[in-house]
Amino acid sequence: MIRFVTAGESHGKALVSLIEGVPAGLPLCAEDIDTQLARRQQGYGRGRRMQIETDRAEFLSAGQTIGSPIAMLIRNSDWKNWEAIMDAAPRDEDATAEGRKRQVTRVRPGHADLTGVLKYDRDDARDILERASARETTARVAAGAVARRLLAEFGVRIGGATWGRRHPPESDANGYQRRCRRVATAYARRCR
Repeated sequence: MIRFVTAGESHGKALVSLIEGVPAGLPLCAEDIDTQLARRQQGYGRGRRMQIETDRAEFLSAGQTIGSPIAMLIRNSDWKNWEAIMDAAPRDEDATAEGRKRQVTRVRPGHADLTGVLKYDRDDARDILERASARETTARVAAGAVARRLLAEFGVRIGGATWGRRHPPESDANGYQRRCRRVATAYARRCR
């Protein structure tokens, strides 16, 4: 069974993806992961974060799997801009009115902030929103890229498409399949 966990925070120094259960002997290179991370950044978002970050995976373990857990680090280049504000470590000035500005006390609608604040009985939502962010999905995409690479060894290709509110017309079905194959071939990567 393959399992993954993530660590790190949206505005922290880095995100970490740890995957265990991948069999020994799988050739794995950063390009396999970086290709999927680049695809993730093509999506739409309200913030400028996707333009600020250029995601690259750094393996903290060997390039060919040996059966042990695989650790990947994805650095946050925007960390330097948030270091003083988002640092969760307590500071003396936190007790003052000026220090209170560092606390996040209003939760964002449509996010997991409120759920996390209630579940963990927190007054400051900063820690919660750092783990419940779109940026945090970067570590999940990295884990998925490892699984995708493993499945490729068995001839399994993964693809997807969005067609709005209805299925493609029957007349387009064959064209759709050809386009899917073409896209899958374009994204195919091998480490040699």
